Amino acid sequence: MTSYRQPGIILTDRHFTVPLDHADPAGEQLELYGREVVASGRAGGDLPWLVYLEGGPGFGARRFIGKQAWLGRAVQEYRVLLLDQRGTGRSTPLNRQTLSLRGGPQAQADHLANFRADSIVRDCETIRPRLTGGAPWTVLGQSFGGFCATHYLSTAPEGLRTVLVTGGLPSLDAGAEDVYRAAYPRIQRKAEAHYARYPQDVERARRIAAHLAEHKIVLPGGYALTPEAFQSLGILLGGGEGSHQLHYLLEDAFVRTGAGYELSDAFLESVLATLSHAAHPLYAVLHEAIYAQGAEPTAWAAERVRAEFPQFDAATALAGDGPLLFTGETVHPWHFEVDPALRPLREAAELLAARTDWTPLYDPARLAANCVPVAAAIYHDDMYVDTEHSLRTARTIRGLRTWVTDEYEHDGVRAGGPRVLDRLLSLARAEL
Repeated sequence: MTSYRQPGIILTDRHFTVPLDHADPAGEQLELYGREVVASGRAGGDLPWLVYLEGGPGFGARRFIGKQAWLGRAVQEYRVLLLDQRGTGRSTPLNRQTLSLRGGPQAQADHLANFRADSIVRDCETIRPRLTGGAPWTVLGQSFGGFCATHYLSTAPEGLRTVLVTGGLPSLDAGAEDVYRAAYPRIQRKAEAHYARYPQDVERARRIAAHLAEHKIVLPGGYALTPEAFQSLGILLGGGEGSHQLHYLLEDAFVRTGAGYELSDAFLESVLATLSHAAHPLYAVLHEAIYAQGAEPTAWAAERVRAEFPQFDAATALAGDGPLLFTGETVHPWHFEVDPALRPLREAAELLAARTDWTPLYDPARLAANCVPVAAAIYHDDMYVDTEHSLRTARTIRGLRTWVTDEYEHDGVRAGGPRVLDRLLSLARAEL
């Protein structure tokens, strides 16, 4: 183990070995990475553990500097493990480069099926006794991390002292189609709210989309910026500062050149930083698989359901005089055509979309008998996780206490930091 310091904290690199397939513990192994964080002066203390599960899928745990966001509040009483979930960060990362070592598309798809919430929770239960000596720990799950925490409650509640969820209570029974059928109206509301705040962006977005429809624009590195890909910038609208970030991005899109107006290099670089999946390919590859349970294939649900919402069609919008609606929080087959980080994974993604042997993720009966203290922040009109789905699940889990708020967007645990964590801890510590 290697330890080092940042202001107010001591960090230690932790490495763990777990089975790729927990049903075959003697088979292939994965190396996982977690960063232990403890307050300076308390490194030798007997502190309870809190494990943080990042949102996603496909994102490693956030790289904090010092006591940023909620971490400063957490280390007041916990020893924190910032776990890179399998396939992310430093935990045997998966991308086009490493997946090619698995063989062909079928082998890749079979391998990827081991990287959902069920496997992540089994990893946690393998790691926990090594760190805590067998004592239960607290889980803080952000977004997809909350999906993992809900599965944890369904399958291994004995390992849990407390569960805290921020913007991540999943529906227990909604399929991918149900999820996206609820998502498109929310995404539309976010786009309309953006245009109400920045009405000048209506014409700017239309002008950019029209330019992309008429010109083949390839971003640095080979990303093909189509009108539909441009619409995906709506992914920003689910964050607390996202609307403002989108506005500043759009206002500097064009520069005047000798050949007329063109999209600026600065704009194209910023767009690439937002849209590329190079740093988190599993977000695209497993995006719909995180909702899959049983024999129903996901079959590119977001793409199929979008046909029910023709107002999102870029060509239709440009043919009229209305605003171009942004999308976001949806993954489509064309993502695997325009993004060079995803192109080599297209066939594997197709096989995952057709898969029909997904294991169930949640146990409503066990959740109804829950004895673990649970508190969840539910953000009003959250763009990424449907509020009604979350509230319905909250009513299913015995003793769960909710904090429903419109003070924060989906990234509230980052923006609200210590206040959000403190509120959830207070709720969880109330009697069941």
